[in-house]
Amino acid sequence: MGLQHKKKLGLMDYFRSPIQRNAILTAFAFLAIPMLVYLVFVVFPIFQAAYFSLYKWNGLGSLTDFRGFENFTKIFTDPIFGKAIANNFKIVFLSLIFQIPLSLMIALVIARRFKGAVIFRTIFFLPYILSEVIAGTIWSFVYNPQIGIQNTVLADWIPWLANFQFLGHQDTVFASIFVVLIWKYFGLHMVILIAGMQSIPVEVEEAAYIDGVNKWQLNWHIILPLLKPTILLSIFFSIVGSFQTFDIIWAMGRGDPVNGAETMVTYMYKYGFQRFQLGFGSAVAVVIFMITIGVSLLYQKFTAEKES
Repeated sequence: MGLQHKKKLGLMDYFRSPIQRNAILTAFAFLAIPMLVYLVFVVFPIFQAAYFSLYKWNGLGSLTDFRGFENFTKIFTDPIFGKAIANNFKIVFLSLIFQIPLSLMIALVIARRFKGAVIFRTIFFLPYILSEVIAGTIWSFVYNPQIGIQNTVLADWIPWLANFQFLGHQDTVFASIFVVLIWKYFGLHMVILIAGMQSIPVEVEEAAYIDGVNKWQLNWHIILPLLKPTILLSIFFSIVGSFQTFDIIWAMGRGDPVNGAETMVTYMYKYGFQRFQLGFGSAVAVVIFMITIGVSLLYQKFTAEKES
């Protein structure tokens, strides 16, 4: 006897059964509110910002001064915005070569079960618990030219650093803020990587030790390959977060002096909310959105090719 051909069920076929119909309607009911919230607070503002970007508007009154793509032309001809984009990509690049490896090295050490491991994890994760504004304010005092680290610690070994303004020089402000970014966020990546390591079966490590491998060989040839999906996830969070950098930079000097630490978000805030150029600020927001989406798609394409 031949196998009976199974008829492919359509969506309406599921509604014919009362039990299945009730299950589907219940699922739609639970999804309706989250979908509505997403449409109202995410999708609608995106289209609204795109609409505002076509006007010269100060945020008050009606939209009457239509400018088309003039705001976008102004954005890409402004050297300050070019510097802001460059700073954002510098944050991405430096995060990938400093922040992720640092988080990975610490995770490889304290992921092991030893006395005091939980204490070390807590200490390293504490900076991430602080809000960005608090972290920026704390480090503003650390870099203070009178009471900061340059006078209390470094001046004893490097005299010319006495009263040095780390946040007051164009050549040092970006590096000074990036140190804070590493300090603030490496704990998050460390916890993500530790979670990935804990998902690796203990039997894998035990079998490796039985075969005679040392710790370096275990980490390089076994742990890291198994940890690849978690590392890629951490890299994605680092890239997306680098394009959203705002609070810490704003709390530590608003990107000045001479726009040395300007980012796309601080640039948008200055024009959109300080100078009340809401149309231009919306255009900057659209550009940031498109760049972030483009980088995310490129990242997904790259990771998909690596995994295939």
